[in-house]
Amino acid sequence: MALKRNKNRFGARRNHVATSLGRPPMPPRKGVYLLPNLFTTAALFCGFYGIVQAMSMAFSNAAVAIFAAMVLDSLDGRVARMTNTQSAFGAEYDSLADMVSFGAAPALIIYEWALKGMGKLGWVAAFVYVAGAALRLARFNTNSAVLDKAWFQGLPSPAAAALVAGFVWVMDDAKMAGADLDWAAWVITLYAGLTMVSSVPFFSGKDFHFRRSVPFLVLALIPLGFALVSQDPPKVLFGVFVLYGLSGYVVYLIKKLRGQRISGMDMERDNHF
Repeated sequence: MALKRNKNRFGARRNHVATSLGRPPMPPRKGVYLLPNLFTTAALFCGFYGIVQAMSMAFSNAAVAIFAAMVLDSLDGRVARMTNTQSAFGAEYDSLADMVSFGAAPALIIYEWALKGMGKLGWVAAFVYVAGAALRLARFNTNSAVLDKAWFQGLPSPAAAALVAGFVWVMDDAKMAGADLDWAAWVITLYAGLTMVSSVPFFSGKDFHFRRSVPFLVLALIPLGFALVSQDPPKVLFGVFVLYGLSGYVVYLIKKLRGQRISGMDMERDNHF
């Protein structure tokens, strides 16, 4: 049986990509993973819903929406890792959703609640917070490969949003007007915005794995935590994030006094700044 020639009569190599029907094969269709992006979309919706509620002067609902976005944001990455559906698209989409839910939404909520009557000081503080969230997310995306996974560099944007929205939630739940607390709101907003772009280390919790065994006491403390939160959700949640928002500076001072450093936290190692 004669073999087919690998070249045509003009000496050029034959094209072997043609199908039996004489047509070139279709390129593979590109798509995105549905499950983790559903959580990201839900978190984005919560951020947008918080903005809508703030514009309607329903500030407690707006703050609750930010906390709901936090829960959903913590799940999308874990779901992607558990189902092996990580993707570059998912990472970018998550950052854009975070910018809305934990950047623009909290700033607008606290501006509408307390900072609006302060004139330029009010919107400057809100803008510092928004800019801090954008810079924090951009720095995290570019430096995530070189930073210590156990620590965040600067206050993470969901925790900063919890500080701002939590303060609004607590005070609105206590029937206190934002205009009477404008300076306290201004300080908290500025603190959250600047701490996001600092080099202060904050514990990430990424070393915790659900498949790892833990002492029985840890399992017994989980219902206690739910019980405490259920007693007064605004105060308990805000108190937790106030402690977390201060913990980075405590760790930083302790490390400084001991002459230690946390790997990946030094600005000198940041090649993008």
